[in-house]
Amino acid sequence: MSTPERDLIVGGQAVIEGVMMRTPNAYAIAVRKPDGTIVNTAAPLPKWSDKYPALKLPVLRGGAVLIQSMGLGIKALNYSAGVAFAEAEEAEAEEVKVALSPAVIEGEGDFAGLTGAVPGLFPVPSKKRPKDELKKGTTAAAASSIVFALIFNVLLFVAAPLLLTNALFIAAGWASGPPAATSTVAPSTSGAESVAETSQPAWYTTTWTAVRTYLHPVRPSVGFNLIDGLIRMTFFLIMIVSFSLLKDIRRVFQYHGAEHKTVFTWEAGLPLTVDNARPQPRQHPRCGTSFLMVVMLVAIVLFSVIKFDSLLFNFLIRLALMPVVAGLSYEIIRLSAKKESSWFFKLMTRPGVWLQNITTQEPDDQQLEVAIEALKESLKLEPRTGEPQPAPLS
Repeated sequence: MSTPERDLIVGGQAVIEGVMMRTPNAYAIAVRKPDGTIVNTAAPLPKWSDKYPALKLPVLRGGAVLIQSMGLGIKALNYSAGVAFAEAEEAEAEEVKVALSPAVIEGEGDFAGLTGAVPGLFPVPSKKRPKDELKKGTTAAAASSIVFALIFNVLLFVAAPLLLTNALFIAAGWASGPPAATSTVAPSTSGAESVAETSQPAWYTTTWTAVRTYLHPVRPSVGFNLIDGLIRMTFFLIMIVSFSLLKDIRRVFQYHGAEHKTVFTWEAGLPLTVDNARPQPRQHPRCGTSFLMVVMLVAIVLFSVIKFDSLLFNFLIRLALMPVVAGLSYEIIRLSAKKESSWFFKLMTRPGVWLQNITTQEPDDQQLEVAIEALKESLKLEPRTGEPQPAPLS
């Protein structure tokens, strides 16, 4: 392989009993069936930037690749689920069961197959669906999964940290609450005023007063956004650690490690073999885990620039800025991957590399074999590799 070919940015995503690998112009999914054989599928990727040249611009290109990767990640999960559960018994009239599986948050290069690109949950079939149903429902399933993931992540990683930080600042006295309500009691000779003074307000009145107090808008400062970001990271870490305790997810994390080792093997210019992949590190700086950590760091800075004295406006501006945050984070990930990049960009991705000690596990040789096959199949569709070009998939 020539140097330009080896400069191709490749990446991927661990799926159920397999790996999806992505090159700039194609992707392939390889999955090991219950009988031990490996099956794969591959297809070229649509080039949105050719149709919309503006998507080649920095920051904007990150958002476009992110959206494409979300859909691709869901398709890969659906395909792997259909293969992995191929031998599951099911009654003819039984309705397809769906289980919530943690979003696989890995991938390199152009986010590779970063599922949702943000932590969350996606519905993944727990049993095989008929092929025609799977083919028919792929688009709808991907769309509904993306919508669910977006809502879930907005609530958990935008709304909840903002509200909790606001309440914390009020409770700690770091910001002033609403003005104390004043009430006057009309003079009375019957002593009714003493009854009013000694009577206790209803529970719902007390609750509403407390809610209004703790949610009195606090104008975000750097310190406010720092605590907001720490709460967001805490939620993220709790979720990742919790998922890692599940046996099935630990196996996905092993395939995540196999994916990284295969990418390192390619980047080192070595032949794609199990022996060459085995000694490679399993932590990769362009992993989606690193991307998510960078997103949180960039958000702390960006959210401190535009702020309002309104909880609603602060929430809406955070939503509006998320594409910008994602685009900037994407550029940082790209810059950090370059050999000549500065220590600053490498430092930005370092927390994500540390976190990969959880989100990747040491794979076995069979898992490495699956990851290698996925990359080889993807490279066959890459024009610059000089590999034989198969006919386009129908």
